[in-house]
Amino acid sequence: MEIIRCGACNRKLAEAEYTRLSIKCPRCGAINQVKATSHESERHGASSRKETPHGSNETAAPSVL
Repeated sequence: MEIIRCGACNRKLAEAEYTRLSIKCPRCGAINQVKATSHESERHGASSRKETPHGSNETAAPSVL
């Protein structure tokens, strides 16, 4: 779960899993609108890192000239 804070006064508003959320801060009255950067199904199954075969070294030592 992600903690949602007010963009104006930084008060904690919620802990949520969401795709879109609109919430009014009870302290300062600001309307906070947030949306997820990816769909839930993409977050759990997809990897953003480049996968390499076992035993290969992605960070090779720089060559000396």
